Amino acid sequence: MSSIVEISENYVLELFKEHLPNTFIYHDFTHTKRVFKSTKELIENSEINVNEEKILLLAALFHDTGYIKTREGHEEESVKIATKFLNDNDVDKETIEAVNKCIMATKFKDSPNGKLEEIIRDADSSHFAKKYFNEASEFLRKEYELQGIKTYTAKEWRKENIKVLSENHRYYSPYAIKNWQPEKDKNLVKLMKKKKKSKAKIDKEKIKAKYKAQYKNESPERGIQTFYRVALRNHIKLSDIADTKANILLSVNAIIISVVLANLISKLDNNAYLIYPTVIFTLFCVISMVMSIIATRPNVTSGEFTKEDVINKNVNLTFFGNFHKMELKEFDWAINELLKDKNYVYSSLTKDLYYLGKVLERKYRILRITYTVFMVGIIVSVISFAIAIKNNPNADFNDVINVENTTKNYTKNSLLS
Repeated sequence: MSSIVEISENYVLELFKEHLPNTFIYHDFTHTKRVFKSTKELIENSEINVNEEKILLLAALFHDTGYIKTREGHEEESVKIATKFLNDNDVDKETIEAVNKCIMATKFKDSPNGKLEEIIRDADSSHFAKKYFNEASEFLRKEYELQGIKTYTAKEWRKENIKVLSENHRYYSPYAIKNWQPEKDKNLVKLMKKKKKSKAKIDKEKIKAKYKAQYKNESPERGIQTFYRVALRNHIKLSDIADTKANILLSVNAIIISVVLANLISKLDNNAYLIYPTVIFTLFCVISMVMSIIATRPNVTSGEFTKEDVINKNVNLTFFGNFHKMELKEFDWAINELLKDKNYVYSSLTKDLYYLGKVLERKYRILRITYTVFMVGIIVSVISFAIAIKNNPNADFNDVINVENTTKNYTKNSLLS
């Protein structure tokens, strides 16, 4: 390597250190050194004399120095910097002009003229065929972003690289065509595979998103199922509560009537004034019991259906009262027909929910009346007993107390048994 090349290398290094903005993370001294190394590789494998070698190496060192001044038209600025430095170091005019031509040949949109321009042009784009292509490419993308030129997404940048490698770039020198073009093609294939893989992934995500949206918007199965599950469970729970309330009334009234039959009736011969209060008390208890039984009395339907009922979707197979008299074979067929039609299933559940509601309304309405009757009966009975005792001067209050004690003992024995 000639002394002027070594001096120039040190000069360019210091120039970049002192004057190149930090936003140039691709077009820095590392890139210059890579171009310099690739130039030497091409020189070693081409018929180049010593003077031409010097011209190419100087052009490789100075070709991007213009970036310290401007981005647009940096080649012209590089020529100015190289000319001044080489003049100051007594380089002959012919060599300087040759160096400047090589620097201008690195313009990507222009075609090189002559062997030297082809070599420097190939060296400047040698990274397309190198293993560090992806790394260099990402640095260039980030450089564009940092300098506010353009922000590319990964997809956009990959598309831009594919376009450059397949349409806008070519190698010119024989060595580059033979040795670098295959490596460049490998990098291009990798980019195209990534593009295809990315497209397949995006298409898959789009399909998933489409079906997910369709599932949510057009067929909200989960929401529908939750609705029916919660609604039916609540109705069944309310039905259990109603049955429990009716059972409480039945138990209480049964105990009261047992006490009355065991104690008060045997005393009516000697205590005639207690007849009317006892009859009133017993009558209200009996009415309460009857109404409690009516409220919980099940209503069993015919339990039969025809094939026409199933085909016309007129039978609700979710309720046992509609099929309990049918044969298993017929019922199995009907269920299979039901499950074939989602709308029929939902229609059956809707009917089941509706009629459960009707049954609940009847139960609670009768129970409300029953509790009212029981409450009124207790009040009226107490008042009637009080009036009877007050109006009868011969009334013995111990009779009532004995009845009360008997009631307590009966209740205690009932609970123990």
